[in-house]
Amino acid sequence: MGAEALGKLLRQNKSIRSLTLEWNSLGMWAEGFSFFCQGLRANNFLQRLDLRNNQINHQGAGELAMALTQNTSLQELDLRWNNIGLLGGRALLNCLHSNKTLKRLELAGNNVPGDILKAVEQALDHNQDREAILSEAQNQVNILSKEVLSLKDEKNKQFMDFVDTVDKQKEERARSEKMSAARVSQLQEALDEQYSIMNSLKTKLQMAEAALALSEQKVRTLGELLNAMKQEQNSVAECHFRELQQQKQEGADREGRLLHDLSAASEKNLLLRNQVDELERKCKVQQDQLFQLKQDLTNTTAELKLRAVEAEERLEMEKRRFKQSLEDMESLRVKEVDRVAQQMEASERSMHDRIQRLEAIRISLDEELNRVKVAALTERGRAEEELIKARSQARLEEQQRLEHLEEKLRLMTESRDEAQNCCLKQKEMAAEAQAKAKQLSLYADGLKRRLEELQQDLDRKEEKKVTELNKMKVELQEQIGHLEAERTAQDGLREKIAALERQLKALSSNHREALLDKEGEISLLMEKLRMKEAEISRMREEETQRASFLQNAIMAYVQGSPLGTHSSRK
Repeated sequence: MGAEALGKLLRQNKSIRSLTLEWNSLGMWAEGFSFFCQGLRANNFLQRLDLRNNQINHQGAGELAMALTQNTSLQELDLRWNNIGLLGGRALLNCLHSNKTLKRLELAGNNVPGDILKAVEQALDHNQDREAILSEAQNQVNILSKEVLSLKDEKNKQFMDFVDTVDKQKEERARSEKMSAARVSQLQEALDEQYSIMNSLKTKLQMAEAALALSEQKVRTLGELLNAMKQEQNSVAECHFRELQQQKQEGADREGRLLHDLSAASEKNLLLRNQVDELERKCKVQQDQLFQLKQDLTNTTAELKLRAVEAEERLEMEKRRFKQSLEDMESLRVKEVDRVAQQMEASERSMHDRIQRLEAIRISLDEELNRVKVAALTERGRAEEELIKARSQARLEEQQRLEHLEEKLRLMTESRDEAQNCCLKQKEMAAEAQAKAKQLSLYADGLKRRLEELQQDLDRKEEKKVTELNKMKVELQEQIGHLEAERTAQDGLREKIAALERQLKALSSNHREALLDKEGEISLLMEKLRMKEAEISRMREEETQRASFLQNAIMAYVQGSPLGTHSSRK
């Protein structure tokens, strides 16, 4: 009843992690213990179970083994001081091939052979190694994912900063354009005022000519600045084109390196597979030798049985002859009985000698089996070391690739900084143009003041210069033409500024595409890493399965050989 209640508890409970049930005799009732094992099978939260000294026999051990094949949470099981025996030990060993979570299994004081205990320890060590490898791989995957996320965040931040700077530059340019338009309107108004005043002034024309000469010089300087800006734009475009070509070449080199790495990894996998095939061949040869030895042992036992049957038949024949001659030859019968007894003793001695020889042969065969086991274990250790070396090499290669990618990201950031520096230079040029415009406005104010001073002089000399008004009108028309030319030049400057903004937009789009391409390459590298780790884990599981199959075959041969059964019976 208590075992059944505990089974129900284990089926429904999800909070108990450790359960101690020592000295409770749960194994005395098979039905109750089977119900307890069913509850353990359905529970996936218990981690430690203590069943010491509960009178569990080999049947109870089989029930426990069936439960452990489906349980995925139990890590420690204590079965000391029970009565599990050979069959129970085999059942628990077989269940460990499917259970990958059990790390500790105590079987002291259960009459379990030493070979089975060693095999159980090896399986538990394999489970511990597997869990450690899985935890390491999970930690590496988490670290890589965090690094990738941090890199993505940094890239997004850099891109957003770049976009913000571009937007700020656009806003500043719009403001400068508005200010320049306002200043141009102010200059236009001043020019209109000058045109109204020029009808009565002569000296004003001379000052206007000087102003026109200065404006022509400024136009020339502005043209030179425009040419310099064009050259700088061409140089920047050539630099960006070269950088794109370099990036394309680097991408091609990277693809070639990745292909070379993949070919090297495939060659290593082929070498490992060849080594595994050689190990399988050696195991097959050893199995054939063991099979031949088993056949020799069966032939010798058959010969011994036939000789024993023949001896029994001879005895029966001699007994019949003695019975027929009892009445006539009692004295002869005594002698013949003595002779037959001597012969039987001699035959028994010879049989004992042959049995001792066969036992010596069996001992030598056991030693050879142990040697084969040791050789298989050494080969397995070598294979595991080779796998560890291959994995470390793969990790080093992956670290080198990540460093290479980081260097490329650094180069990209440097190129972005250079682009920002170019933008700053362009800002400085715009600021210089604004300063020059301010100087022009100040100069226009000075001209206004001078015109006011000249108005007084012109009032005095109006009578003399009526005849020169026509000439002044023609010159004013020419000045108006020059001013319109300056307006057209300013419009051209605006168009060039718009073209520069378009080029900046194209460059930003190219940078975005390059960043997206690099993110795609990083994702491809991560997928290749995952594929390689999956292949390594699969190869390791195959090797462990083969080793377990070999061990089970050797144990089955040692325990199921007819020589062992004959010696145990005797």
